[in-house]
Amino acid sequence: MKSIATNDAPAAGGHYSQAVVANGFVFVAGQLPFTPGPEKTMPAGIDAQTRQVIANLQAILRAAGAELHDVVATNVYVSDIGLWPQVDRVYAEMFGSCRPARTVVPCAGLHYGALIELSATAAIGA
Repeated sequence: MKSIATNDAPAAGGHYSQAVVANGFVFVAGQLPFTPGPEKTMPAGIDAQTRQVIANLQAILRAAGAELHDVVATNVYVSDIGLWPQVDRVYAEMFGSCRPARTVVPCAGLHYGALIELSATAAIGA
């Protein structure tokens, strides 16, 4: 098992890794839409937050030797299911032809008031 850490995505905020590589897979921890850097800042609005959370995912995948097209499954947590059409539009735009398995979980009260959180599993070299 190998822990992954990159400065191109927000640092882990507790006792966990941004991602772990094991048995040919990358398991990316839940990502909030923080911009990389020491401050906990996130863009406003669901479109911008969705773009940021996927950009964070992409940076972590690259640090692990994978790309978005290697993602096999995602879990998307959204603070208001009414935001789902916008999330899905940006998600589809950024993932392109890659269509990983996906779970969508509507949940109120994401940490720091975020509108979205995303975790993923990717196969290295898929």
